[in-house]
Amino acid sequence: MVTAESFYSKVRSELEGIRDAGLYKSERIITTPQGSRINTSGRDGVINLCANNYLGLSSHPKVLLAASQALSDRGFGLSSVRFICGTQDAHKELERRLSIFLGMEDTILYGSAFDANGGLFETLLGAEDAVISDELNHASIIDGVRLSKAKRFRYRHNDMADLRAQLEAANAAGARFKLVFTDGVFSMDGTIAQLDKIRGICDEFGALLGIDECHASGFLGKTGRGSHEFRGVFGQIDIITGTLGKALGGASGGFTSAKKEVVELLRQRSRPYLFSNTVAPSIVGASLEVLDILESDTSLRDKLEANAKFFRRGLEKLSFDVKPGDHPIVPVMVYDARKAQELSARLLDLGVYVIGFFYPVVPKGQARIRVQLSAAHSEQDLSEALSAFETAGKELEIIQ
Repeated sequence: MVTAESFYSKVRSELEGIRDAGLYKSERIITTPQGSRINTSGRDGVINLCANNYLGLSSHPKVLLAASQALSDRGFGLSSVRFICGTQDAHKELERRLSIFLGMEDTILYGSAFDANGGLFETLLGAEDAVISDELNHASIIDGVRLSKAKRFRYRHNDMADLRAQLEAANAAGARFKLVFTDGVFSMDGTIAQLDKIRGICDEFGALLGIDECHASGFLGKTGRGSHEFRGVFGQIDIITGTLGKALGGASGGFTSAKKEVVELLRQRSRPYLFSNTVAPSIVGASLEVLDILESDTSLRDKLEANAKFFRRGLEKLSFDVKPGDHPIVPVMVYDARKAQELSARLLDLGVYVIGFFYPVVPKGQARIRVQLSAAHSEQDLSEALSAFETAGKELEIIQ
């Protein structure tokens, strides 16, 4: 007879298998606010190269002050969803400001970007429709699409010929509405989607275009509006989902921006929006301050761009295998999962905080260290980190 103990035995066996395969993910404890250098439970002053704190705003004095003021003025939380008693004037103002910043008509806030994607597709599309998705899209997009009844088509990563082929297949399947959806930036590789080409192909097929901008909003493009600005199609995207939890302050919260009628329907039908507490007032207040900072000048995104170029060149000079790109995500390819974890551990010993990524986060045999630069890093921080990479890389025989 199968018993409850049989279930727990299966769970323990599965965990043991994850450990034996070198795929177990451990959590390191940080004891300070987010910043270019952080303290951990085992070491102080570690150079942090794995945060999504692209613009260094997670602990920016103006952002902290705005959060504190909102906490004082509007309370800790609203204990409610938006349509009951969870909407304050600040929420509406943040939605208005995000719409302007992104070049869209309207915006709806969610508890997370995962929720924004989770509540998107089933609300807008039915069984007669189709979603055409890049094969490397984020898990939140994949899960969101699964929740819908729409027909599903996947195109090979960043492959425009296959995108066209999948749109033709959607037409052949009798799809009514077609939505092409892609990450604006792919988080494991730092690849920036070819949105100018994708927009053109979508127009040929009468398809809508949606993008997830979690790793782009605030710093990609000349004024930091995102990958659509970077690719020259600002104002030409149908749906944008994104987060307040990375460059735009680093706390939590997500959003969807689109035409007014799309956002209105999401407010009526999107389940994560209807059944989750509203974004906390302190996050809303801080996010408004973030937009003030970003709209005042481009100094932070300019510094981030310079830091990314400096560090990428430094790794290449050391002969590390670095995926090419223009993004502050810099993947250092190690390929073997155990080796990636060994490199990550040794770098922490040397005062650099990075994480090894391996299956199932990336495909088998594609293990890597994902470096993420921030505008908060000084040149001294980055030079010290490069020295640590050189030492660890030679010790582990990753470089000569």
